[in-house]
Amino acid sequence: MTALLTATGLRKSFGPTEALVGASFAIDGGEVVAVMGPSGSGKSTLLHCLAGIVRPDQGQVRYQGRDLAELSDAERTALRRDEFGFVFQFGQLVPELSCLENVALPLRLAGTRRRQAEAAAREFLARVDVAELGPKRPGEVSGGQGQRVAIARALVTRPKVIFADEPTGALDSLNGERIMRLLVAAAKETDAAVVLVTHEPRVAAYSDREVVVRDGKTREPVVAA
Repeated sequence: MTALLTATGLRKSFGPTEALVGASFAIDGGEVVAVMGPSGSGKSTLLHCLAGIVRPDQGQVRYQGRDLAELSDAERTALRRDEFGFVFQFGQLVPELSCLENVALPLRLAGTRRRQAEAAAREFLARVDVAELGPKRPGEVSGGQGQRVAIARALVTRPKVIFADEPTGALDSLNGERIMRLLVAAAKETDAAVVLVTHEPRVAAYSDREVVVRDGKTREPVVAA
């Protein structure tokens, strides 16, 4: 059975700096994989290549059997909008929009009518226990609340893959634990795969398995029997 999302032999340089040097990766639907490594190891670059945000210099990324390099810019944009969800360290919510409008935004961009999009947004805000935040703007909520809104926004299109880049990095340990429980539970409910970039073992503990990135190369830790 072919994995949902795979990468083989990825190389990527930024000027003279080699970020990836032959990295590989694979994830199945419903699986949570933690991508770990120290700062500057190449883990965020790997995530950006997997998500079609950055084109690798060499190697191949395939999603549901399709080579991302063969897709047009418009097709990759549609893929990121409709089938991929994103949660970043600082949420990256649109400050001028309410929390409800932020969650509804991916659906609105895909052409969904406002009433239908906002109904779905309310459903997913409730799923992550922040239904009451709908009318508020991002500047009026806490960091932990904002990350819950960001998770709702990532899930509202029912994506096949969620890319979470240090989703708890700006939170204290208690809120970080809550966010990870919510993210993993919500993803499992919708059978979404989660690519979780982190350098924290307590966050990686929520994954099904780990992939370590060091010096631009990937490896899976050996688990003792």
